[in-house]
Amino acid sequence: MTKLYQVSTWQEFLALVESEELRGWAFRGQRDAEWSLESSLTRRLKQFVPQSKWHERESRAIRVFKRKAHYFLNDTSALKDDFRCLALMQHHGAPTRLLDFTKSPYVASYFALQSCTTPAAVYAVNTPALWHKATPPGLPELTRDAIDPRTTDSLGKYYLSNNYPIVWPGEPWSMDRRIVAQAGTFMLPGRIDVSVEELLNNYEYDQPLLAKIVLSPEIRKETMEALYRMNISSATLFPDLDGLARSISYELEVSWVGTPDPKNDQLMQDK
Repeated sequence: MTKLYQVSTWQEFLALVESEELRGWAFRGQRDAEWSLESSLTRRLKQFVPQSKWHERESRAIRVFKRKAHYFLNDTSALKDDFRCLALMQHHGAPTRLLDFTKSPYVASYFALQSCTTPAAVYAVNTPALWHKATPPGLPELTRDAIDPRTTDSLGKYYLSNNYPIVWPGEPWSMDRRIVAQAGTFMLPGRIDVSVEELLNNYEYDQPLLAKIVLSPEIRKETMEALYRMNISSATLFPDLDGLARSISYELEVSWVGTPDPKNDQLMQDK
């Protein structure tokens, strides 16, 4: 069962994510607390494709990407590694079964709150347990090492087949700048017809593997200012020109020159 928390201040959030209880967990921010813990691929397929065609369409999407992406890449080695290829697709906006997570609860809170107007959520997954102790229901032999998608044929067997009620936490051996900048990791589900929350809650383990921290929208201003001072912004999380451009949306909201004063209008405009 997912463990539920509600926080109404930045300090409450800090106390929770820095507690021993959540030490070493991975985090994901979602700007709407009502959203399910589902991949972009699941959401897209649900909207437009009959479920009987999901396996066929996912396999075709990967194949099409592999056949055409080489035009835009200086290094095409990622296209020879299915898991790295999925990560590359995710990086550039394609719907995939990967869910973006981060080892930093602060980065997760940024993604949860940057554009929220209603309660947001930060999900936390007990990755230490998934690494060493928790196993899928009735399948104790499917340890994390046994289902590692970085090994030959494992991605097709355990994930693209959509037959196994598993979730694998981790990253490709070779990580891109964005994963490094965000302290990123992924949750890779073996089924996309059910939520990751349902998969994790069915695992065999004596403690919850998943926590959901609901964030009141009233803490957004305080949190975003604190994160800015921590140098967490779109400009640092997406270390390219696109990231800098995204960061301007927050720059529109704030001024760092103190209390507004008509005499300082010009100064404030120049910041």
